[in-house]
Amino acid sequence: MGRKKGIPGLSFSWKRATGLSSAKAKLSRNLGVPLTRAGRQQKVGKTMGCCVPAAFILAGGVTAAVGMAKAVSSWMA
Repeated sequence: MGRKKGIPGLSFSWKRATGLSSAKAKLSRNLGVPLTRAGRQQKVGKTMGCCVPAAFILAGGVTAAVGMAKAVSSWMA
């Protein structure tokens, strides 16, 4: 790779100079939804990571209830 042009350590961003970056950041914080694709994916991943154990616990409870119902119905018959 070639060397970058310009003075090392000095850069300019028109988005930061015009305030676009800070406006997007404020909007994102107020909405509670990230505006970047990676941010949205991370948020969904965190939410799914929280829901997956709950889904396994719920499925286990339903399975246990069905098994108990079958056992009780066969015992009553």
